[in-house]
Amino acid sequence: MNLKGRVALVTGASRGIGRAIAMSLGEAGCDVIVNYASSEAAAREVVDLIVASGSRAKAIRADVADMAAVEGMVAEAHREFGQIHILVNNAGINRDRTFLKLTRAEWDDVIRTNLGGPFNTAHALIPSMCEAGFGRIINITSIVGQMGNYGQSNYAAAKGGIISFTKSLAREVAKKGITVNCVAPGYINTDMMKGVPDRVIEQVKTITPLGRLGEPEEIAWAVRFLADPRASYITGQVVAVNGGMYM
Repeated sequence: MNLKGRVALVTGASRGIGRAIAMSLGEAGCDVIVNYASSEAAAREVVDLIVASGSRAKAIRADVADMAAVEGMVAEAHREFGQIHILVNNAGINRDRTFLKLTRAEWDDVIRTNLGGPFNTAHALIPSMCEAGFGRIINITSIVGQMGNYGQSNYAAAKGGIISFTKSLAREVAKKGITVNCVAPGYINTDMMKGVPDRVIEQVKTITPLGRLGEPEEIAWAVRFLADPRASYITGQVVAVNGGMYM
């Protein structure tokens, strides 16, 4: 998959799955805008690695939950890179708590970032994609958005909302040459999993047919496939990368 000449914006790209996606796109020849919210040093490290692979990259700080910040980021990216062809909505947060202990602020924080963020970025980029007659929007949802999870009603609502948002948006922009798809990771070996007790991780492996956690690079490969210009007849779909846990 050669993405030479393409430009991608990856949100939440300083670590974990977002980092792997940004680096994979860069390795494929794509220039990458590395969005981050707070981890500047980590974002600059990703930029350096992408540049070392032969592609251009720039780190831009913006809270995806803030529409004005997103519009500013997109304007800066357009000035420096020109047309943005690929949008990967990866940025997300979690505020896990059982529903009766969940505060309204914790609910709002997760919905604002995890579901509002993709709205903000897509809203800022779709006009130029329509004008260009080409676009790839890839939203990172979650197995939790498909099957729910104990103590994650806010996270599940946001990730499930992304799936519905993706399908509706895909119908609206299809005739403009824009595809909109989701990638739904299962349990992936990232920093977020390091705080999970070993016994829980073993339980996850037991109920996963492939018997292991996924790796960030495996999510990145699915994104890279959907970003390819040849993936032009796939839209409104959820690509599950979960080891068979949810089918």
